[in-house]
Amino acid sequence: MSNRPFGRTGWSVSEIGFGAWAIGGSWGNVDESEAKGALHAALDEGMTFIDTADVYGDGRSERIVRDVLRERGDRDVKVATKAGRRLSPHVADGYTAANLGAFIDRSLTNLGVETLDLVQLHCPPTEVFYRPEVFGALDELVASGKLRHYGVSVEKAEEGLKAIEYPNVASVQIIYNAFRQRPAELFFLEAKRRGVAVIVRVPLASGMLTGKLKADTPFAADDHRAFNRHGEAFDVGETFAGVPYDVALAAVEELRPLVPEGATMAQMALRWILMEEAVSVVIPGAKSEAQAKANAAASGLAPLRPEVMDRVREIYQSQIAPHVHHRW
Repeated sequence: MSNRPFGRTGWSVSEIGFGAWAIGGSWGNVDESEAKGALHAALDEGMTFIDTADVYGDGRSERIVRDVLRERGDRDVKVATKAGRRLSPHVADGYTAANLGAFIDRSLTNLGVETLDLVQLHCPPTEVFYRPEVFGALDELVASGKLRHYGVSVEKAEEGLKAIEYPNVASVQIIYNAFRQRPAELFFLEAKRRGVAVIVRVPLASGMLTGKLKADTPFAADDHRAFNRHGEAFDVGETFAGVPYDVALAAVEELRPLVPEGATMAQMALRWILMEEAVSVVIPGAKSEAQAKANAAASGLAPLRPEVMDRVREIYQSQIAPHVHHRW
């Protein structure tokens, strides 16, 4: 597993991390022992970065991370969590110092630590990025010793660009994959220039870029791929990267011949993301030991050939961009 610098924090983290949404909820049932097995396998393979959130399974994901790290005694693993989506309604006015403090205290308890490594505002309303007092409240939480660093998770590239104007924003988490290429136009350049770490989520487009989904693939009722196809529960861009299901399936078939010999499509999709040097860590999810190990193996793939990179861009521009590029 190769490591990369995490912005200006001084950290060095594995370039492939563990996305812990799936072991918390909204991806169908995941047995707790299987969830812990997946996380153990990821750490065994050299992953040193875990991304979770207080709303994943209403704290279940954070508590599983806590239990596994306690069992292992790992001290070099960085854990990023998120705050804000517990608000109901989820509106900008809810991002107060008091509410953020309460969310942080709950995550401290769930993760069983005295200081959180990294807290990210969890895809807040765009208006939040224009309220300096929100970032001032995070500065105070750092000063109090409850946080080491803070960042943001965003839906739109424009939100990321606005967020990094605040000098103490250490990281931005954003969707970037073969079906969501807009961040590479400007955002990555600015993040790199400012020394801001970039965390890439939804790298496999909710499983679409594994090449395993079909037109009739069933999804459990509590899997967001069933209940959020049109943005019924949260931003539609989080489900299949916002690409219509039939369009995505057709594009996958165009990508299939590009997969290097001996690799899976999922591994190629992860390696494609890692070709961007502004990326600090990519965080695919895993619900089993096998998935975690397969994700980790993508770090060892050879760089993709220029003609492969060109073809992925062509497929995006011709088939995918009309559906997503202007939106996120």
